[in-house]
Amino acid sequence: MKRRVLIMGAAGRDFHNFNVYFRNNQDYEVIAFTATQIPDIAGRTYPHELAGKLYPNGIAIHPESELLTLIKEKRADIVVFSYSDVSNQYVMERSAEVNAAGADFMLLGPASTMVKSTKPVVSITAVRTGSGKSQTTRRVCEILKAKGKKLAVIRHPMPYGDLVAQEVQRFETYADLDKHNCTIEEREEYEPHIDNGTIVYAGVDYEKIVRAAEKEADVIIWDGGNNDFSFYKPDLSIVVVDPHRAGHELLYYPSGVNVRMADVIIINKVDTASLEDIHFVRENVHGMNPRAIVIEAASPIQVDDPSIIRGKRVLVIEDGPTLTHGGMEYGAGVIAAQRFGAAELVDPRPYTVDSITATFHKYPDIGRLLPAMGYGEKQVRDLQKTVDRTDCDAIVIGTPIDLGRLLKFKVPTTRVRYELQEIGQPDLERAFQMLMPKL
Repeated sequence: MKRRVLIMGAAGRDFHNFNVYFRNNQDYEVIAFTATQIPDIAGRTYPHELAGKLYPNGIAIHPESELLTLIKEKRADIVVFSYSDVSNQYVMERSAEVNAAGADFMLLGPASTMVKSTKPVVSITAVRTGSGKSQTTRRVCEILKAKGKKLAVIRHPMPYGDLVAQEVQRFETYADLDKHNCTIEEREEYEPHIDNGTIVYAGVDYEKIVRAAEKEADVIIWDGGNNDFSFYKPDLSIVVVDPHRAGHELLYYPSGVNVRMADVIIINKVDTASLEDIHFVRENVHGMNPRAIVIEAASPIQVDDPSIIRGKRVLVIEDGPTLTHGGMEYGAGVIAAQRFGAAELVDPRPYTVDSITATFHKYPDIGRLLPAMGYGEKQVRDLQKTVDRTDCDAIVIGTPIDLGRLLKFKVPTTRVRYELQEIGQPDLERAFQMLMPKL
């Protein structure tokens, strides 16, 4: 008899695990997905066009809050945990709940879920959201382009719209962002690559995505999301760790998978972290993976116009996921506001509306800054209303995109930018020479 499976997810790893492991597997019947972390994912259906011939009606997606009821009502045999950037404690608490409800608890690993590319693959992952994957990916692209390589960056999934239409997406221009109705979160990941002339792929079916990318690229770059491990088998694995969250490399899932599999470990933000935390992280990663090359790096901040900050009451808008499930209490925007002499960080909480208010209730540690939440059109409208209502002299934009393309601002704004800067030796160029000399 087929074993009945529930997949716990957040519209990313869950769909990938289904596609590569369960979709055509006659030994299992996937009876439902559950969804968390991302608003408005539950209540949809994973469509039959993507689910395959074994699922002519598609697969329903339920809120994770219904998990234990679903186990009993649908007589689930196995629950597969398929999302990331959560503590080890959190994962095992879910396991205890699932086991107590009568089902087995499964974690699918790299051997069961990594797709093999016909081209060399460099993967960039991290131990937490906001560690510095994006600037590391841009730095890797810079190095490989200097070698004359044609690149395709494949980004971890964020399929928040029409899943069939999003099966395989290719982004080369700003018009492509508009064509695919990209959310703020998607734009934050794709736009900097487009600015640098790098083609980006994303979507839902990552087997089809890599086959499309292989047609135009010499090297595939996996640009990971959250702290998930790569969907593709890497020829070189680069993992970014964050001394501002020292110890999280030990305490979060699947951070430990990434660190133990890494060929190169980058200790980022050494210019702003304490020596004690840097040493603590270095000792941890050496204990977990003594064979890895360890590189120290900074992400120095640049501000387009510091005069807009100096002496002003500023609203800081930061990257959303870094503050929410990433757990950071501040980002580059706050650091810039403090460094360039803001008179005050304006607290946006008295001015929030609807879904933005709900975000602060769900993540009460965010503090005196505004996460750039925009998982859908309504949330973007709520973000605009919140910005309009906030009493401030200026706005500091710490997200990696031109937010002015999506929002209108009544006060002066300035953007904060940051790129990876390796410190000393070895650096990334030396790591490529040592580990991928044929590139």
